Amino acid sequence: MKKFFKLITHNKARNNHYVVGIIIAVLTAFSFGIFIYRFTAVATTKEYAGVNLSEKTRQKYQHVDQVNARRGDILDSNGDMIAGNSSIYNVYAVLSKNSRTAKGKPDYVQDKQKTAEELSKYLPLSKKQLMNYLTPDNKKQYQVEFGPEGKNLSIEIKNKIAAKNLPGIKFTEYPSRNYPNGVFATNQVGITKQDDINDPNTNISGLMGIERYFNKVLSGTGGKKITKIDSHGNELPGSQMVEKQAVNGSNVYLTLDSKIQQYVEILTQNVQNKYQPKDLQVVVMDPKTGQIKAATQRPTFNPTTGKGMSSSWRDTLVADQFEPGSAMKILTLSAGIDSGHYDPNEYYQSGTVEVGGCTIKDWNDVGWGSIPMSEAFPRSSNVGMVHLEQEMGADTWMKYMKKFKIGEKTGIELPDEIAGGISYKHASDQAMTSFGQSVNVNDMQMLQAFSAVANDGKMVKPQIVQKIVDPNTGKTTKKYKTEVVGHPIKADTAKQVRSAMRQVVTAEYGTGMAYKVPGIKVGVKTGTAQVASPTGVYLTGASNYIFSVAGMVPYNKPRYIVYITMKQPQIMSTAAETMISEIFNPLVKRLMTQEDDSGVDVKPGSQYVDMPDFLNKSVSSANKQISKLDLQAGIIGTGDKIVQQLPASGEKVMPGQRIVMLTNGAMTMPDLTGWSKNDVLKFAEITGRTVATKGDGYVTEQSIKPGKIINDSGKIIVTLKNNN
Repeated sequence: MKKFFKLITHNKARNNHYVVGIIIAVLTAFSFGIFIYRFTAVATTKEYAGVNLSEKTRQKYQHVDQVNARRGDILDSNGDMIAGNSSIYNVYAVLSKNSRTAKGKPDYVQDKQKTAEELSKYLPLSKKQLMNYLTPDNKKQYQVEFGPEGKNLSIEIKNKIAAKNLPGIKFTEYPSRNYPNGVFATNQVGITKQDDINDPNTNISGLMGIERYFNKVLSGTGGKKITKIDSHGNELPGSQMVEKQAVNGSNVYLTLDSKIQQYVEILTQNVQNKYQPKDLQVVVMDPKTGQIKAATQRPTFNPTTGKGMSSSWRDTLVADQFEPGSAMKILTLSAGIDSGHYDPNEYYQSGTVEVGGCTIKDWNDVGWGSIPMSEAFPRSSNVGMVHLEQEMGADTWMKYMKKFKIGEKTGIELPDEIAGGISYKHASDQAMTSFGQSVNVNDMQMLQAFSAVANDGKMVKPQIVQKIVDPNTGKTTKKYKTEVVGHPIKADTAKQVRSAMRQVVTAEYGTGMAYKVPGIKVGVKTGTAQVASPTGVYLTGASNYIFSVAGMVPYNKPRYIVYITMKQPQIMSTAAETMISEIFNPLVKRLMTQEDDSGVDVKPGSQYVDMPDFLNKSVSSANKQISKLDLQAGIIGTGDKIVQQLPASGEKVMPGQRIVMLTNGAMTMPDLTGWSKNDVLKFAEITGRTVATKGDGYVTEQSIKPGKIINDSGKIIVTLKNNN
């Protein structure tokens, strides 16, 4: 019996072995089958777990470099550079003693005192501030930067620092944009920004103006370069490179004339400095073609330094709307004559008129009694224009405003253009549009409308781009031609209106006598529009107006339209017409003298100075050269050599402008007496000190006496007073 049970147990064990063996065999075969399947699948599809193994291997053993396209240039009508490609630099200091050159020599800041002293000559930081950067709390810090003052350095400053051969001082190069003319239709031309401020290979894109509007055209198309590398990331010798060629951006030629533009900038800045209006716009247009020859605004900014950018982040010529005031009367008179409702011999009672429960007054409140309609325009009578609007009727007047495209965008090649609009619901609004209130426009809309008067009834679109050129072939890919956008009035109407504009200057009762230019037959219309508060209530006070002048030069056959608008001058030391005439009159003389056949040739170059490079020159030689150029010097420090200057070399500056220069000696306080506010701002920028100004005009007092060391001084307070 025992043998029987032993036999059964033995057979059971043997059977279990068989079962286990079969199970193992089946599992092995199944696993092998899965392996074969996966191997075949991977070999066939070259993918595993959703990962493309070929792509993964390719990425491991190749390096892809971005190849940036060259951004196109922006040029003026004569091919002179306005904006081109450049580089800017960030400076940093290596502090780690482990840093070595390729030859094993120390490559870190060894003498921090000397390094700080040298850098203080080229960066707007004191030696003490630089020492704070060079001695961080973290003793193991590998390198340090110098804050915003150590960024965006020009190649000029970078080269000056590099020439000192300071151990451990390094630079990172970034692509940038060069604007060689400084302030030059800045808000219209625009600026660029880096797409990635931390990537030295970043692209740059247009941020405003032409740079933004034509960003795609200027940018071109980037390429790429593929290089084979080994497992350590080293390029393999003779490795094949597959390159997608970059397509460079096209060049954009503007209609601006650099000679006219530079002169406009000078005149505009002079008036801005003297009277400090809140806004100031100047535009010169050829009425035959619509080409803008010059355009500028204040406030504006320097595209190279960025100074002033925070307060002028708009192209006010297209992005701002305003009530044009009496300049609108050019269109009112045009509509009245063209529609047959203007009788120059008809008398009306000036002074006041009631319309829709609203009392409308002439600008002098009392008028001139009963006068003929022929005097309404030269006298700039609001009541006379209301009378003309009522003679036409609201529907006819609106029809003409639409013909002049008031309330419509011009479509000029500038971003953010605003359409404006017309308030026309009430009879009082309808009446007020006749003298430029209850209607909002931008500068380009007004120029477009004026072109019909200057161009014998043919209205042309303002144009700021001349052509687009492929830089590789030199071929013009697009040419912008004159675009006629309407014929709102007849040729005879236009001639009559221009004659009336001439009377504004020549008649003894004309409001534009300040714009009389000897030897040049100028026709103008002056404008004065009240400024409304945010609540819509018109402000009171002598300066709360938008003053303007629209001029046709010469009035009988206009070659140019000059349109100037000035808002709320803060220093009302003279009449508004006199302020504007300080731009208008010399500009008109220049425009006509350049085209005169009399043999008189006034060279535009004589009106501005190309800023020389004074760096590393002696103070005495710099002073002599500055005097010869009819400039003023402002010397800071006790040294005998110039280490910094403002404005920078190459910029265009006005005769009489002060050049502020920092020397290599101790930073001492200069005598600021007589310096302008702009001069004081240069002083603050070049020294890196905090300066608070009180008042306007020119410096009369300063909180730190001349000759005192200012490196470690607190806030400097400067008092200014107007000389007038």
